[in-house]
Amino acid sequence: MRLMVWYLGHSGFAVKAGDHLLVFDYYLTTPEPPRQGLEGGVIDAETLGKFKTVTVFASHAHPDHFTPEILKWADSHPNIRTVLSHDIRHKAPNAIVAHPDKTYDLGDMTVQTLPSTDEGVAFIVTLGDVRLYHAGDLNWWHWEGEPEEDNRAQERDYTAQMAKIRGTRFDAAFVPVDPRLEKEALWGINAFMAAAEAKNVFPMHFWDDYSIFDRIDTDPAAQPYRDRVRRITRRGQRFELEA
Repeated sequence: MRLMVWYLGHSGFAVKAGDHLLVFDYYLTTPEPPRQGLEGGVIDAETLGKFKTVTVFASHAHPDHFTPEILKWADSHPNIRTVLSHDIRHKAPNAIVAHPDKTYDLGDMTVQTLPSTDEGVAFIVTLGDVRLYHAGDLNWWHWEGEPEEDNRAQERDYTAQMAKIRGTRFDAAFVPVDPRLEKEALWGINAFMAAAEAKNVFPMHFWDDYSIFDRIDTDPAAQPYRDRVRRITRRGQRFELEA
């Protein structure tokens, strides 16, 4: 199956798989001029009406991963399903409330969750032969200056989650590379790619600091998977993938 992926900003992505649209961690609702719609990095009414099924995921309640705006979409578009992390207080009728280490059968797709090392959950979505991973804030959050025991706990917890997906094939994976972590910014994606078998990996959560891709290009630890990194240069950018 051919997949189309749009970068919606920060950790937000839209994935077209057949007549399905999957939307992850959308929160930027103003388009990037001069483009509109998906090409401008937004989900609008015209976009929602084009698909047989739209499934919207929010990994946790942080305002850079969730906007209550997504809960209004179902009012005018009955083809929408919503999967919300358990920590999101805003609720929607018929929304699936996702708890860690659970599997949810949506009929045409299954959604598995992993606990985050920050808030909420990560999503593993299987739609036919297509499997996607969206980390949310599941990452190796090693902060310089934090107590050593906290950083060791982060390493332990993240390693435990990576063990659960060891050897799993993903057609596309969306993984944090937060530049605020400084020299440890790539530890999470390095560990993920060492554990999983991802055909395409999209770095995210880089706060519009696109220079993080230059670091991936030069980091020796990224060499084994560098050719599978999809380089993002702007919000609304579209990628075509073969699953």
